[in-house]
Amino acid sequence: MNFFIAALGVLGVASSGPLIAATLGATSVSALAIAFWRNAIGAAVMATPTLVREPRQFGRVTGREFRWSSLAAVALALHFACFITSLQLTSVAAATALVCLQSGWIAVFQLIRGTRHRWQVLAGLGIAFGGVVAITGFDLGTSPQALTGDLLAMAGGALAGLYTLAGGKARQSMTTGTYTTLCYGMCAVLVAVLALVAGQPLAGFEPAGWLGIAAITVCAQLVGHTAFNHLLATVSPLIVSMIILLEIPGAAVLAAVFLHETLPAGTYVGLGFILAGLAVVVLGQRSGRAGKRPLPPGEEPPSGRPLAELGTD
Repeated sequence: MNFFIAALGVLGVASSGPLIAATLGATSVSALAIAFWRNAIGAAVMATPTLVREPRQFGRVTGREFRWSSLAAVALALHFACFITSLQLTSVAAATALVCLQSGWIAVFQLIRGTRHRWQVLAGLGIAFGGVVAITGFDLGTSPQALTGDLLAMAGGALAGLYTLAGGKARQSMTTGTYTTLCYGMCAVLVAVLALVAGQPLAGFEPAGWLGIAAITVCAQLVGHTAFNHLLATVSPLIVSMIILLEIPGAAVLAAVFLHETLPAGTYVGLGFILAGLAVVVLGQRSGRAGKRPLPPGEEPPSGRPLAELGTD
């Protein structure tokens, strides 16, 4: 079952970049409008079965669960703002590869918190960020706009790593429906505020624009993100990030076929380095696990459910 869910998730997230780029390029839809509607619709869809089956679930959300869900929502909102904007400035393949650095950023965050990684993890980080240098170097020679897009995509990857870690914490004791409803709902509110400040419209688009928003919401949000949020209940966020790496070649192929996107040979080399480096990072984390981290004093694991782990943390 997990394999099927993972396959759906990869297909969903791989289509995200090409669908967003096509919608932004062919319609009047704004970047923040895409982020708002995919989260607002996602929250409504995920809330319905929970409200029908267990309406009291939302009333039982603890302060700890709410704080982690809030942090995930803030990170997700800023992630969307950075990533979707980057797709207007740089190539779909480059933006997707750079935003997929989230597993590398997770390892970096763990280093900052004092986690001692195996040498394979550090080597993988070096390879992956070497790919970043290759991509940004070629884009710097192409145009300053493309470099800005690369930097925004990198920021989006760091925020995605934070979103994954916070989501893993929240999902230790929350159902998929409760967590995704809360996270997507708060994310939609935050994006609406950002759109108001930035002066980007959230409505008034042509039919083609609404069709693009619907396709992005179904493929990326309801299928992609929700599938990975479900996996977070039993699978380490770093393993989930390993699966997400398939988004890099998937998005590049879809952009080449449907958007006729061509890239310099050096950019493809950079994509390969990022993919290989992140794979080494995640595999190094898996082989280096020494066991589960002890629970804080007074905190009990949820009854009857395995505790979601955060890599080697």
